[in-house]
Amino acid sequence: MKDSDSKDVGNWSGPIKDLTEGERRTPADSMSGPVNRQVAFSDALRNKWFEIWYQPKIDLKRKRLAGAEALARVRHPQLGVLPPANFLPSGDDKSAAELAQQSLLATLFDWTTFEEAGFNLHLSISVPLSVLFKLPIPRLVAQYRPHSKRWPGLILEVKADDIARNAHLSKEIATQLRVGGISIAIDDFGAGFTSLASLRDLPFAEIKIDQSLVSGCATDAANAALCQTVIDLAHRFGGVAVADGVEKTSDLEALTAIGCDYGQGVSIAPPMPKSRFLDLLRARMSNKPAASPAATKSAEKPVGQVA
Repeated sequence: MKDSDSKDVGNWSGPIKDLTEGERRTPADSMSGPVNRQVAFSDALRNKWFEIWYQPKIDLKRKRLAGAEALARVRHPQLGVLPPANFLPSGDDKSAAELAQQSLLATLFDWTTFEEAGFNLHLSISVPLSVLFKLPIPRLVAQYRPHSKRWPGLILEVKADDIARNAHLSKEIATQLRVGGISIAIDDFGAGFTSLASLRDLPFAEIKIDQSLVSGCATDAANAALCQTVIDLAHRFGGVAVADGVEKTSDLEALTAIGCDYGQGVSIAPPMPKSRFLDLLRARMSNKPAASPAATKSAEKPVGQVA
């Protein structure tokens, strides 16, 4: 991840103080819809319930905003805001590909909105490896990418276990994507038994340390040692390490002390709608309290279907 040349949005050394208690809940708790209710993704697109939310990524050394991960949500009129588990059935490759394409295009369009507001953010989205095999992502990015010379490129997050099972194809795809300004982040690293050999020739930009290792690393010597190993591994391969799912300030401080490059999690900021994210950036830039969620709710508009 490149350093952002955005406007200075203030020090991010601790939790954001202008968030409500509800916004500080974990991503699972903050979803208002019941987990046993499913919504068809095709219905969400047709009714324009689909939205992209953003969760900040912070440069832990400089204490500055570095980028954000784009996360898909559905705002259902009766069920509330739903995460992908409620609108993307497991094993539904067709819907997964459609969701990835919509998320990709919406994120590219949103970058221009952020840039026009003065924030040059390195954005990332999570994409299943199976979808990378099917979607013409280089062509889509070439066609819809921002034309600004300041565009830093796009990061695609792919699960470590998927990469390990398809090392040769992963390398081939990552090499093709890099030509178009798209880099790969290895997601959920440490959650399974990822083969280190599979990383040897893979041109990745980031390793995202799984929350299972991040959680409690301030007090758990084993987790701290594993985090340190992953950080060193990322650096030796010319990449950076991102601590994912950081929920405690003490863990954030411990990760910073052992050389982790970036952090993401509810101890920094939860996922939020684009309008709320922009309000937060502007407020921190001017050192004024951000507008309350109630004040921005009327301005939040779902990301409509893009062809």
